[in-house]
Amino acid sequence: MKATIKDIAKKTNLSVATVSRILNNKTGFYSEKSAAKVHQAADELGYQKNSSAVELVTQKSRVVAVIISSTKTNFASHIIDGVQKVAFANDLNVIFLYAGENNEELQKKALETAIERSVMGIIMVAIELDGNNLDYLQQSRIPYVLLSTAHGPNGSTFITTDNYQLGYKTTKYLISRGHKRIGLIGNDLSDTGTERLRGYKDALHEAKIMFNPDFVTTGHFTYENGVDAINKLCKESQQVTGLIGGSDMVAIGMINRAKDLGLAVPADLSVMSLDGTELTKLYRPIITSAIQPFEEIGKKGMEHLLENNEDSKHSQLLSFKIEDGESTRKL
Repeated sequence: MKATIKDIAKKTNLSVATVSRILNNKTGFYSEKSAAKVHQAADELGYQKNSSAVELVTQKSRVVAVIISSTKTNFASHIIDGVQKVAFANDLNVIFLYAGENNEELQKKALETAIERSVMGIIMVAIELDGNNLDYLQQSRIPYVLLSTAHGPNGSTFITTDNYQLGYKTTKYLISRGHKRIGLIGNDLSDTGTERLRGYKDALHEAKIMFNPDFVTTGHFTYENGVDAINKLCKESQQVTGLIGGSDMVAIGMINRAKDLGLAVPADLSVMSLDGTELTKLYRPIITSAIQPFEEIGKKGMEHLLENNEDSKHSQLLSFKIEDGESTRKL
């Protein structure tokens, strides 16, 4: 049987009210000696605070739900790090729920869990909710923010990297190094992928390079998407000289498959990534990447939920930097 505040009060010969004040870190009306006795008794009895009960009494939740897609990439861990740092600094708890990959049923289950828990806010990472689930979320009246996506109903707040600029600037990067046959690989058909494609097309147009739809392959940012793209674009004859992977995993898949086919990176083929996590530095060759500020995205998402001023709750497109690696070269 779990120890209660009453058990601690009995063991220390203090009132329940005093024990409660000490355990909830409320100042005044007790001595340091009493506080030490209570904490020692709590440890000896194995007491654990019932957060749900506290929230029921105070009518104020201290829990944030983070709903994450099951995309097979590693960027989400950095967003979670950012969320956790701000949550810890503000004495908040975080629960994590998984919503599959574009899975309406799993999205609904994750939302139900968060809403039934009466969380103070919901953070959705790289998730585009369908219409029914969006309605369900909005009807709950729980504050929410979208991270690493710009897809949401009017009035929604999103915080993400500027995906148009990701597509545009990485394409310009390769063009500036003499590449004209450039592929965009492994992005999905969401707002994220379509914005990157729009930037890619505009960069080609400005350089008077004709857009070739065969040089664009869609997917879900996975390693397999990179392998498949190389099989399509390089197996029989090398159709491209430069490739931009929608994630680090896509880029690694492309490089590995290119090596299998006898192509050297970057001597025969230049490869870039649009994530820029630590994987790009651990891999060889070090991958030239657009370094997205994933941890900052997580921090800003958590700060958004804590912000009381409604006027300051606006969507943000964050900047990034391109970091030279060893996987690209000038022609």
